[in-house]
Amino acid sequence: MRKIEAAAKLRPSQKMQSRKKAPKKRKKSSAKKSARNRKSAQNPDIAGMRPPLPGHGKRGEKGHLAYLLRQAQAATRLTLDRALDDLGVTPPQFAVLTMLRAYPGLSGADLARVALLTPQTVGVIIRNLERDGAIRKTPHPVHGRVLQWSLTRRGGTLLDKSRQRVVALERRLVAGLGAKAQVTIRRWLSKIAADLQQDG
Repeated sequence: MRKIEAAAKLRPSQKMQSRKKAPKKRKKSSAKKSARNRKSAQNPDIAGMRPPLPGHGKRGEKGHLAYLLRQAQAATRLTLDRALDDLGVTPPQFAVLTMLRAYPGLSGADLARVALLTPQTVGVIIRNLERDGAIRKTPHPVHGRVLQWSLTRRGGTLLDKSRQRVVALERRLVAGLGAKAQVTIRRWLSKIAADLQQDG
């Protein structure tokens, strides 16, 4: 009985010892972390690794053309979002309104193609613009199931206000460029789209 009692008395102490061992493992892991931190501090390439700002490194003249085009488009889209926000117009909506003024009577499928949007996105945009009275639909004279879209007077006014913001942004884009350089850039961008579309 004494032996059993002695063994029972030892069990709690053994549990306490096992519990005391756990912090040692944590100390080892924290020691490893501090060692890694010291290595990072000693190596500035690891500790201070940050991507460059636009215009520098691979985000500048050393970058790939496709990436630079995407970077410029993303920056332009964000700036345009902010410029049109108080008018309640999004850049995709502005694209649709612009194309309907340039080519009245486009179908939803044609709008998706020229506005560089998916048919699903154009479907949502058309519903919203029609609800707001900015565009109206008419059936195609030959293909009755095809709907043609055009601007209303309200849509034209909204486009004019939006266009003023966009023109201001475009002035920033061409700042420092002469007329000849602007024509060269426009031709180059147009050629890229035309050439790559032929590959598809």
